[in-house]
Amino acid sequence: MHTRFHTAFSQLPASLQSALQPYMDTPDFPAMFDLSQVEAIKQRCGLDDDALAFALLPLAATCSLTPISHFNVGAIARGVSGNLYFGANMEFHGAPMQQTIHAEQCAVTHAWLRGERSLASITVNYTPCGHCRQFMNELNSGGELQIRLPGRDAATLADYLPDAFGPRDLAISTLLMDPVDHGFQLSLNDPLDQAALNAANRSHAPYSNAHSA
Repeated sequence: MHTRFHTAFSQLPASLQSALQPYMDTPDFPAMFDLSQVEAIKQRCGLDDDALAFALLPLAATCSLTPISHFNVGAIARGVSGNLYFGANMEFHGAPMQQTIHAEQCAVTHAWLRGERSLASITVNYTPCGHCRQFMNELNSGGELQIRLPGRDAATLADYLPDAFGPRDLAISTLLMDPVDHGFQLSLNDPLDQAALNAANRSHAPYSNAHSA
């Protein structure tokens, strides 16, 4: 298990530690659990989807990189596949604060890069800021996305972003996480070039059309 998880892991209930350890002890633990793992953990611990996501928040928050604010935020994105994806906020010395990555953005991007087609919920340990609410409004799950916060009743993104202005108001029909292939081509056969091309063909840039990888 990566050392970043040790303290938070040690504070989890013993039953949850026992259920998570076989997956987290692998050297290449990907900071996610697939559906079969999620179901096994839930059954072993007697947790439902929401309770498990809340329980995992301290582990997600340990992935934060916060040299500026020292304020760690964790998020868990649940895909329609049933997979759970970790996200955490990241800050960078010498870069403007608007260049930071928020935990919700990180979890969404993590899920997207792993091929998730839509999200059912985002669980986060602090209420999403306005920037993140607008970012999540770009998703194909839109206002129906469930937002889960500790000590709060379940609510949708539409509850947190009323009277929202979004991509549909600009006649944009291809939304974030929709399958897409922009059809860019390269004559080069280098694997790294091909990987970059594949990423650019999946990129989401409906406002600028500046697709990149």
